[in-house]
Amino acid sequence: MENALYLIPVTLGDTEYSKVLPAYNLEIIKQIKIFIVENIKSAKRFLARIENSHVDDGMFFELSEHTDVKDIQHYLDPILKGEPIGVLSEAGCPAVADPGADIVAIAQKKNIKVVPLVGPNSMIMAVMGSGFSGQSFAFNGYLPVKPGDRANKLKMLESRAYKEDQTQLFIETPYRNAQLFDTVIKCCRPETKLCVAAGITTDQEFIKTKTVAQWKKDGLPEMKKVPAIFAIYK
Repeated sequence: MENALYLIPVTLGDTEYSKVLPAYNLEIIKQIKIFIVENIKSAKRFLARIENSHVDDGMFFELSEHTDVKDIQHYLDPILKGEPIGVLSEAGCPAVADPGADIVAIAQKKNIKVVPLVGPNSMIMAVMGSGFSGQSFAFNGYLPVKPGDRANKLKMLESRAYKEDQTQLFIETPYRNAQLFDTVIKCCRPETKLCVAAGITTDQEFIKTKTVAQWKKDGLPEMKKVPAIFAIYK
């Protein structure tokens, strides 16, 4: 096994890992004893599902959005001593819209080999299932909370979708999915296409594309507790 920083995807929800993660990933995980994780509790829960992983005797460093970058400079020291390290996000691929990007940046500066492993990514899978442009797309994260600012941001993203032929993706906290949906319906053109991709790879998976006018007529299914990606396109 190479001495490197391994970026290890995890499942999106409680999906059986064998359905979405290659066997190669599992073999890598079993050989790693040091992990940099977004949340220690959820990381251990994931590792506990994998036979012969080092969930009990492993070393865990936490790296969340609240971690000061100054505090993580020493996280990669074990690699310099010959110990490979794994990076785990709370869901999906680490370092993509994820705090793990900070440790990858440090690894690159220190000329440490970075090895991204294959696994589920809700943004990419939402684009795949939407029918929208996969040639040019942008993930915009969370939209502003204030109604006026949110509406302005949505109109700007919609304008970009038309002018630049670019798919625009964004998210919201699951319990506010309905509010975001309502804002899109109110602010976007009737002919604009909206894809709602929720619970990807889980038993609750729902991926549907309609025009804003069609969504306004049909409404949104109940999905208060289901993580979702929203995408708009011309």
